[in-house]
Amino acid sequence: DGRFIERLGYFNPLLPKDKPERLKLDLDKVKAWLAKGALPTDRVLRFLDQAGVMKREKRNNPTRAIPRKQRKAQAEEAAKAAAAAKTAAPAGGAPAS
Repeated sequence: DGRFIERLGYFNPLLPKDKPERLKLDLDKVKAWLAKGALPTDRVLRFLDQAGVMKREKRNNPTRAIPRKQRKAQAEEAAKAAAAAKTAAPAGGAPAS
């Protein structure tokens, strides 16, 4: 239903990143909930990783790391290669026995 069970802290994204008031966590409550089996969302896991409570695993997203123009050029090259392979294939219907 979207309601929270217990308030563990707050985050104000409008404040600059160097301000300590931007993120406030009650680490004792956080650790207690994690011990009970609570699973944090991706965003909260980032905050907990910065606080040193949990370790966030690096994600492997190689497509995102490539700039858009380079991805578009790679897609065009792949399409050209597929078209070239299609025209290079024998045009005959059934293979000879």
